[in-house]
Amino acid sequence: MPFWKRKARRRSKWPMTTVEAFAPAKINLTLHVTGQRADGYHLLDSLVVFSDVGDRLWLREGPEMRLEVSGPFATGVPTDARNLVWRAAELAGWRGEIRLEKNLPHGGGIGGGSSDAAAVLNALTAPEGAGLTLGADVPVCRVGGPVRMRGIGEDLAPVQDWPQMHAVLVNPGVHVPTPAVFARLTDKAQPEMTFEINGVGRGAAVDWLARQRNDLQEPAGALAPEIAEVLVMLEACDGAQLVRMSGSGSTCFAIFDGGAAARAAADALGDKQPGWWVQPCVFGGAGAG
Repeated sequence: MPFWKRKARRRSKWPMTTVEAFAPAKINLTLHVTGQRADGYHLLDSLVVFSDVGDRLWLREGPEMRLEVSGPFATGVPTDARNLVWRAAELAGWRGEIRLEKNLPHGGGIGGGSSDAAAVLNALTAPEGAGLTLGADVPVCRVGGPVRMRGIGEDLAPVQDWPQMHAVLVNPGVHVPTPAVFARLTDKAQPEMTFEINGVGRGAAVDWLARQRNDLQEPAGALAPEIAEVLVMLEACDGAQLVRMSGSGSTCFAIFDGGAAARAAADALGDKQPGWWVQPCVFGGAGAG
């Protein structure tokens, strides 16, 4: 049964004190690797935005911790303290029942568990700064709007007036381990972004993005040839203005001029590759809803 048909029945079983949270897909529009610390952590410079596609959570306070996972990507998701959602709740000093609907593919470079954990921390109004111990992407996911992320993920600067963009997200169903991707990166001291984008219009923003990079795209593609296939198919879509991989892969995105072009491209790709995860979306602007 589709989620939208189950929603009313599910809510009727939970009291009005249930807290609902949305965990949007995190998109690294750029990802420059600028160095590596002595402890092995890589230094990044990345423009991050959040989409209107994501996971959903419901939290209800109770005497013990319980985690229930459903959704198209529920298989294999731990329902105990191995899950970042569980650990985020404990970090916030909270206990109860959590329902997590997994709509985002695993290991796809679009936040996933980090966004879920950030949504829990925000829903429980955990103190600012909580979350870095859960993973480098958790603090940026707590922002929820366009942001420049530097360092190992702790240096965050919101980007003002980043324009809303229509896009298509595609994941070919392959998992690319992040450590393996970084291990294949030969030059770990690339230049930072040229950053002059606050308040620019949509056209200028796309032009600026085209001059930036994802330094992990090539090494990730060497590990998973499916990424190159996705990029080629996105570039062939009518109206595609910019095509790139997000994060360490394997999800890729294409930016389009409008929602109709994005939806048409998503429909066409879905027909050609029914085994892939293909989603039209909107990102940028004031953040995901």
